[in-house]
Amino acid sequence: MNKLGNYITGNWINGDGDGQLLYNAVTGEPIFSTTTKGLDFKAMLDYGRTVGNPALRKMTFHARGNMLKALALHLQKHLPTFYEISYKTGATKADSWVDIEGGIGNLFANASLRRKFPDDVICIDGESHNLSKNNTFMGTHILSPKEGVAVHINAFNFPVWGMLEKIAVNLLAGMPAIVKPASVTSYLTEAVVKEIIASNILPKGALQLICGSAGDLLNHVTSQDVVTFTGSATTGLLLKSNKNILENNTPFTVEADSLNCIVLADDVTPAMPEWDIFIKEIRKEMTLKAGQRCTGIRRIFVPQNKMEDVQIALGKALSQTVIGNPLNSTVRMGSLAGEIQRNEVKEQVQKLLASSQLIYGSLDSVEVVDADALKGAFISPLLLLNQNPFNSFEPHNIEAFGPVSTLMPYTTIDDAIALSKLGKGSLVSTIVTASAKIARQYVVGAATHHGRILILNNECAKESTGHGSPLPLLTHGGPGRAGGGEEMGGIRGVKHYLQRTAIQGSPTTLTEVTQVYQPNAKGKDGGKHPFKKYFEELEIGEQIITEKRIITSEDIDKFADLSGDKFYAHLKETNFDGTMFTHQVAHGYFIMSIAAGLFVDSFEKNPVLLNYGIDELRFTKPVYPGAEVYIRFTCKEKLPNDKRIIENPEDFKRGDDIEKGIVKWLVEFLDETDEITGVATILTMVEKK
Repeated sequence: MNKLGNYITGNWINGDGDGQLLYNAVTGEPIFSTTTKGLDFKAMLDYGRTVGNPALRKMTFHARGNMLKALALHLQKHLPTFYEISYKTGATKADSWVDIEGGIGNLFANASLRRKFPDDVICIDGESHNLSKNNTFMGTHILSPKEGVAVHINAFNFPVWGMLEKIAVNLLAGMPAIVKPASVTSYLTEAVVKEIIASNILPKGALQLICGSAGDLLNHVTSQDVVTFTGSATTGLLLKSNKNILENNTPFTVEADSLNCIVLADDVTPAMPEWDIFIKEIRKEMTLKAGQRCTGIRRIFVPQNKMEDVQIALGKALSQTVIGNPLNSTVRMGSLAGEIQRNEVKEQVQKLLASSQLIYGSLDSVEVVDADALKGAFISPLLLLNQNPFNSFEPHNIEAFGPVSTLMPYTTIDDAIALSKLGKGSLVSTIVTASAKIARQYVVGAATHHGRILILNNECAKESTGHGSPLPLLTHGGPGRAGGGEEMGGIRGVKHYLQRTAIQGSPTTLTEVTQVYQPNAKGKDGGKHPFKKYFEELEIGEQIITEKRIITSEDIDKFADLSGDKFYAHLKETNFDGTMFTHQVAHGYFIMSIAAGLFVDSFEKNPVLLNYGIDELRFTKPVYPGAEVYIRFTCKEKLPNDKRIIENPEDFKRGDDIEKGIVKWLVEFLDETDEITGVATILTMVEKK
């Protein structure tokens, strides 16, 4: 029997003894064994902290992001191998696509997030604040990677996605990871980790793998480590209550299985497209991954007068689902992950039957294609009916982690909202409605109890990712029973692995610390106009003060004629009584244009390739005819601009071969009193030397 390896302290190591047998979920045959007996869990954490963490911390956010992109591209080359192994978990091709390519998609999504961060090892978080009258003392917040290890304890249902969606975030943040997948499907996780390690893309110590028990791992975590758990709420509470975790205040994020619900709004009738969308969404969520999804639909709320029609439609839809060997192209639902999972589902359904009745499917038999229903972990989709949801405990407290859902009636939308909350917190809820008014009422009323709400209608259904699909740029988690945590969520997710620190000092000092120019900092004399410098030559804080220009009434008139902007305040014949202005005022965009004329050096070709845009443009003081304006122009921040990967020569565009970066400039408009009349951040694309 092949034994799965544990990748720890830079080596593949087998645990002692025979270990736990792992089975092919379709055939019931033993295929691997796994154990972590004899492994030094404290050494794993020490190795991650002393080898992996320093290596990642030395890399900038952009370098880490590009590392994730390279890893995603590498793993894509091995998809056939991963799919072949995934079938053994009972997953169909569609199930495996979500798990494998969905996981790789998380790497790509987080790689692209690098553009939201500076090309630095730390970043500023939020706005800076002036704390003094004379502008010499200020404060801001920075984020820096924690000096520990991210420990991920994952569920069995998504052995690839569960790992990649988590490590993508901690690696971008600059922390190494120890991944502990659920044993039953850990052989697929091991196969992916083998390819990751073989690629040599990650620095040493950035990723370790435990296939089997986590032993006393949590007894050695510190305040600098982060622990995440995906699985049952009961197990999550047990792990979170670890004495060492409590004493060290180790950050602990739980994403627990929850009693997610879907609501059919009262406006939807069988004649509407939303009706079919509702039925298809339930069938998909019950049968994809054989219902083994933390986001699966467990509760179905339907208007009382539509219950019979929905019951008939769901029964018909579920009956069309072919169950069996995932390798058979006709099969749409495979097996559960193993015999243990099947027994647990049956036990939970028996509890649900205390207040509900089974209206579709069978606990004892199921027809399968190309497989043995008894040897494999197959089970029928099971639809239950509960006619009294407000007075029934079971459907709102007991979860059968498989293709099981309970249909329940409601009377008003307020009743549907109240029923959705009886689950005590969920990862996701869906409402199917063609009415934006009903959608708002549901969202406002139910949002406190759900981590995500999908509003599904005919307008978005074709492109919707669906009820059960968490997305890298949106948070995944929920309150109460769902664990009270958040994962992913774009930048929000990365911040879980970063320490926020308030820093205070002079603007000039904090500019040097943050490598982002802070208002009121001393400018640097670069020796020549900054537009004559290549990207590498520019320094943060490099500054020029332009000549002055007198604004005339004739200038304002000409700009009004040229632009067509003849707002009353820009016309000298306006009666200004009762307005905010004393007389004709210059257009803000005219002043912005004047600013460009003052700070741009355009007499000869230079490394500035183009103007990339304007951010944060504000006009803070009126500029009247006779005012003398000038510009303070400062290099604020520098960001890399990666060369586009061109696979088809026909896609090549002029400039694709030029090495370049993006430079942000702080543009301050000042008048003859030296007061700021406006401010903006402009971006230029600058050639590298």
